[in-house]
Amino acid sequence: MENKESALAPFKYRAFTIFWLAALISNTGTWMNSVASSWLMADLQTSPLMVALVQSATTLPFFLLALPAGALADIIDRRKLIMTANALMMLTAAVFAYLVWKQDISPQGILILTFLLGAGAAFTAPAWQALVPGTVPKAHLSQAVALGSININLSRAIGPAIAGVLVTKYGLPTPFAVNALSFIAIILATLSRKQEQSNSTSSIPNEKIWWAIRAGIRYSLYSKPLQATMMHAFGFMFFANAFWGLIPVIAKEHLHGDAAFFGNLMAAIGAGGVLAGLCLPTVKRWFKVNRVVVIGSLGTAAVTAYFSVVSSQWQAIAAGFIFGVSWVLVLSSINISAQQSLPDWVRARGLAVFLMVFFGGISLGSAFWGWVANLYSVSYAMYGAAVGAVIFLLLTCRLKLQQGGEMDLTPSLHWPVPMAAQPVGFEQGPVMVTICYQVNPDDKQAFLKAIYRLKTVRMRNGVYRWGVFENTETPGQYLEYFMEDNWAQHLRHHERVPNADKVLQDQVLVFHQGQEPPKVTHYIAADFPVKS
Repeated sequence: MENKESALAPFKYRAFTIFWLAALISNTGTWMNSVASSWLMADLQTSPLMVALVQSATTLPFFLLALPAGALADIIDRRKLIMTANALMMLTAAVFAYLVWKQDISPQGILILTFLLGAGAAFTAPAWQALVPGTVPKAHLSQAVALGSININLSRAIGPAIAGVLVTKYGLPTPFAVNALSFIAIILATLSRKQEQSNSTSSIPNEKIWWAIRAGIRYSLYSKPLQATMMHAFGFMFFANAFWGLIPVIAKEHLHGDAAFFGNLMAAIGAGGVLAGLCLPTVKRWFKVNRVVVIGSLGTAAVTAYFSVVSSQWQAIAAGFIFGVSWVLVLSSINISAQQSLPDWVRARGLAVFLMVFFGGISLGSAFWGWVANLYSVSYAMYGAAVGAVIFLLLTCRLKLQQGGEMDLTPSLHWPVPMAAQPVGFEQGPVMVTICYQVNPDDKQAFLKAIYRLKTVRMRNGVYRWGVFENTETPGQYLEYFMEDNWAQHLRHHERVPNADKVLQDQVLVFHQGQEPPKVTHYIAADFPVKS
């Protein structure tokens, strides 16, 4: 059931409040840097493609690095990962500020330093997002995610406005310098958080980075809720980022605005996002999550199309406010769905895959629509993106998103510890598990339909091969088998099976006949004998 408490309920928890305030400070610095770098590029280059590439340089690192970053966040202390990444970003931002101050920055330099800042953010994001559920009870997770969207949009509202004032009074290097200082907030907030115990309670050794990445990819490939979420995310971001990539060009060239106007435009977008985030719990009680995404997507498409012909600055600011509302309705719904689709053991890796797809859409969208604008015109690109967004929405509106309560992903721990006649090393493998069922021949079709639903859940929990065989000598006897990389992976499988999977397993067990449960047998690969 949807929690009906205030959208601000997570602020009752000190840990969440500290994280939220730190993120607000850092995000404000990031938006100051983003606006200043986009405006700087627009001053140095008249090419819409080069201006749009600033957005791509920010987000491309997420596409390239989010997966190893997520794997690291699931197997090492997330706090150390966050603090190291933010310390390096602080150094990079300081170099950026210095080069701008010395007037020794080139368009290529802007893209390189922007890429490096994006790389630090890529290593921070999965770990940071994976820590957030631990700061609030599960009942308040939706509100916490919505407040995260409010945070981003509040910083988007105040960051550009502050940047405009600082540039006017103190010069262009100032926003870059303030951004460097803003990373201190994340470092201090992370220091205040104790190391999560969940990373160290198991007696099984941590996965190696490559195995952890494989597990994250495998889970994402076999999780239909996460796949639906990623499909929505990629398409929405690809088309919506025509707006983000080309808005500096429209503000400067079409509307003849200055840095102050651009800051006000971005602030209006952020203000709309804040309003949407505050209203999201109420909106979700009125509409199902997919309907919210449809409404928000149509809103962003309409504003994107309008910006292809807008001629008034105040009309642009009003339309920007509507874009901010629509943007956050979609973005919050997608982010909530991603969080609700993932169990704790793979949360950072799953979010990393999600972010990789999410920011892949941003990077490709910004570059593609910048190329279209360069080849034809900015107005043509904006209108084309709006039409494409509507077509994509029609094609994907039936892909169901998660809004909480659909799946119980907490570990069931109902699998007994496997017994071995002699010690088995964690790295020994591969491992094959067989489960023997005795079924009434009349129930054959119903049983097979039920057991084939287990294939997906087995595969996403670490199995790489699965099958069912029928005994030719004993009518009604079936053997399910699955294989895993090694003994440690199988033991992790025991710890990871969620209650939602137990429900499916119980549906299979209904067909089993006999006094005893199905016989489970474990096999481990026998090594070829080596001559002494």
